[in-house]
Amino acid sequence: MVDILLGLQWGDEGKGKIVDVLAPKYGTVARFQGGPNAGHTLEFEGNKHVLHQIPSGIFRPDCLNVIGNGVVLDPIIFKREIDGLSKYTIDFQKTLRISKKTALILPSHRLLDAAYEKSKGDAKIGSTLKGIGPTYSDKIARQGLRLGDVLSPNFQKKYEELVGKHKQILSFYDYPADLEEAEAEFFAAVEFIKGFQLVDSEYVIHDRLQQGERILAEGAQGSLLDIDFGSYPFVTSSSTTAAGVCSGLGVAPSTIGEVYGIFKAYCTRVGSGPFPTELLDEVGEKMRKEGREFGSTTGRPRRCGWLDLPALQYSIMLNGVTQLIMMKVDVLSIFDEIKICTHYQLPDGTLTQQMPHDLCEEDVTPVYKSFQGWEEDLSPFRGYDEIPASLKAYVEFIESEVKVPVTLISTGPDRDALITR
Repeated sequence: MVDILLGLQWGDEGKGKIVDVLAPKYGTVARFQGGPNAGHTLEFEGNKHVLHQIPSGIFRPDCLNVIGNGVVLDPIIFKREIDGLSKYTIDFQKTLRISKKTALILPSHRLLDAAYEKSKGDAKIGSTLKGIGPTYSDKIARQGLRLGDVLSPNFQKKYEELVGKHKQILSFYDYPADLEEAEAEFFAAVEFIKGFQLVDSEYVIHDRLQQGERILAEGAQGSLLDIDFGSYPFVTSSSTTAAGVCSGLGVAPSTIGEVYGIFKAYCTRVGSGPFPTELLDEVGEKMRKEGREFGSTTGRPRRCGWLDLPALQYSIMLNGVTQLIMMKVDVLSIFDEIKICTHYQLPDGTLTQQMPHDLCEEDVTPVYKSFQGWEEDLSPFRGYDEIPASLKAYVEFIESEVKVPVTLISTGPDRDALITR
């Protein structure tokens, strides 16, 4: 079976830690969408690791890690990631496979990303400027390059033809196309990546399923950033929901088993876009500082707010979530009162628990329910029966509303800081 682990909010939910925790139960961990705009943070043995493209099971020596066809890959960032992991005894020939159908991010894609974002002015999306959107655009336009193309004797010609089109667009935007230095690094990284096992990953995954192996599909970004169901146009360029697993790895819907949905005990968002429960006051600032809420990819401060239950219920519905994993409950230990948004109030006074078609245009006011804070250090606790009664009340209220069990509660960044139910 293929079990899925994905974020239920606007990303940054803590997926990297949980993939690392769950990986020993699986023979394979596979990324199915996104690219180096992801920043999956793992902490163990006093060390912090941020992975952008490599699946988060890479520190488990008996786990195969697959970069699937739905991912967009930047060879330069890939090489830097591998170089950064060189001090660890990781056998990449044994533990890493990359799909030949993975779309390639070129240096000119990053320039296009910057040009598009600049042209939007105050209406900018908040892109990570990693070239993700332009790469997916080329893929859909059927003119992009894929990793398997680097093995072709005509790769240089294909590259130059595509970059020529990009230069025309950059000229239209009056954006400089200074590529010489980046291209040298790019082609060196392409030669480097040829030393890894480039495969038809759908067959690799199919063979492992036939052998009865359990596979964990690792999502990036969050469900509320999905290209179809997120807060469009302030979204990412791929399908971040469970539906993206089938197309991003080449597996049938009938193979899907558990769907682990990860959410923070509060909400955060990086970049532009609607955020109904955002706290633009000292409470939000305290939350940001306590939670170290700064983007692991961009370093940008994250916007913070109370938990949004209508948004959470929406993501659970879209993904068919079977188990919930609540992250960063320790951050809320500094508050004597904690709130959850239970409904939205529309301009006509109507209360709803449904996400509007266009959250950007629809003016919604969050309606809150207050809870007593637990104001206690949670780090010593490993059993649910040990935790404060006020935290139990918080968890069990969420469960009663969304009708899905919370089976793991994270109380800190380290892989061992978990309460299992």
